[in-house]
Amino acid sequence: MDSHPSVHRDLTRARDALDRGELEHAAGHLAGALPHAPTLPDIHELLSRLAARAAGGGLDLFPIGPHAPLGRVVARAHLLAAAGRPEDGLPLLAAASGHDPGVDWAGVPWVSDPDLGVRVDPEQLARTVMRLCTAVGDPAPETTATALAPYLTVVRHAVAAHGEHAMLLGAGSALARRLGDTRLAVDWAARGARSRPSKLGEIWLGYAYRSAGRMPEALAALRRAVVYDPDDLSIYADVAATLADLGRLDEALGWTDRALERDPRFDCVVHTAHRLRYRADGDVAHLVALADYIRDHPDDTHEHTDLDECCRDVPWLGGMPLAPDMPTGRAQVNADPSDDAMARLTRIAATTWPHPPAAYDRALGLVLVEPWELLAMLGHPDTPVAGDVWACLGLLHHGTDEPWISSARRRLLLGLLDGGVDRVAQAALYALVVYAWVDPESRADVAAVVTGRLAEVAGGPHARAVAALALAAPGLDRSTRELAVATLRVPALPRQRGRSRYLVRWRKEK
Repeated sequence: MDSHPSVHRDLTRARDALDRGELEHAAGHLAGALPHAPTLPDIHELLSRLAARAAGGGLDLFPIGPHAPLGRVVARAHLLAAAGRPEDGLPLLAAASGHDPGVDWAGVPWVSDPDLGVRVDPEQLARTVMRLCTAVGDPAPETTATALAPYLTVVRHAVAAHGEHAMLLGAGSALARRLGDTRLAVDWAARGARSRPSKLGEIWLGYAYRSAGRMPEALAALRRAVVYDPDDLSIYADVAATLADLGRLDEALGWTDRALERDPRFDCVVHTAHRLRYRADGDVAHLVALADYIRDHPDDTHEHTDLDECCRDVPWLGGMPLAPDMPTGRAQVNADPSDDAMARLTRIAATTWPHPPAAYDRALGLVLVEPWELLAMLGHPDTPVAGDVWACLGLLHHGTDEPWISSARRRLLLGLLDGGVDRVAQAALYALVVYAWVDPESRADVAAVVTGRLAEVAGGPHARAVAALALAAPGLDRSTRELAVATLRVPALPRQRGRSRYLVRWRKEK
């Protein structure tokens, strides 16, 4: 029996309802149990009993529509299979897997039966698999790959039954690639491309080769795809990414430039171009421009991860760097923060984040914490490791109706920069940098603050810490960026004893 408490309850009630002849009630309880234990034999036994007693095999007891519960959809799929129509049940099961890929919806005998591969229409199966692939990462997480393995079995059986069906082989290759079977992905994609040469076939083959680490062959396949359709700019982005992986960055940028000449706002190319330009020279301006594009184009054709990938593991772009030699710093106000305020801060105080705008968004919940409490948490002994950063980011969400240059949030953050460089000052400077990412009108002001701060600490023990923040800041001029880069190249100075204290007096307005 599944450990979820509702499963036992639903099954007991379903049995009782069946014994009383209340078939609709029994169906409801079984639909409720399925999402928690989709492969539990007891559930399928009761479904069989229900199908035997209900007219039409019980299908009418599980109607589906645009917003039907998953349990009802899956129950209908199983009843269709029991009625000798597994090919009609499979798309319903796949729809549930697309909604929640990590659940083992398909781990039942009828899905792995070779007869299903014979009965199913290869064109329909290809479409089903392609829809499933859109809901799955590439590669899929291990638990997801395990849950989706039965669908790959269906494709194997269908390929064995239907031969060289190009669409089925290509879709199957896409699924195999996501599930980690790159050898099978290459085999099926190559067979599909030979069976019916096409742009899509070459794209599937190119992606399969990429997953297998066979970059030159991937590049050749994607170039052939361009020949089929020179106006499909998304392939230009794929070619550019593959060239970059081969170390041919200049050629890669040439492909993105050609595509942008045709359409300067085509999302796939814009994302790829900014990522590759950042890779070429390390200038954060490319990532800031990409963040601006993402903010101004919320309806891209699909989700992109270029900004996340570029920021990952980069100090301040993707998380807080370790700074064991940085003095703790201390902010002092008239009262300690409340337990509720500290709990809100602790819930969000991660040490990593996808990129600066994501950090800004994550701090939004701190708008419910008064500014004086955010200040009280700076340097507080109960504040978590990254708490100073998040408290300063939280200040950005207060008084957002005020113009930046005269705002209280700017004044507070600038006040935290007074005195020596400590973790509080570092957190405040990062909050200013983040705000420059999300508000273009503030960039000149923040750039001036960062430039001045870097000049103040040049040659000092904490110059490197400020330089790392400077390289994350938008809008710096070339000489300041060069100073930051040069500062980071200088070996760190020996640790100095002692720590700085920063006192903040805050009076709540009545």
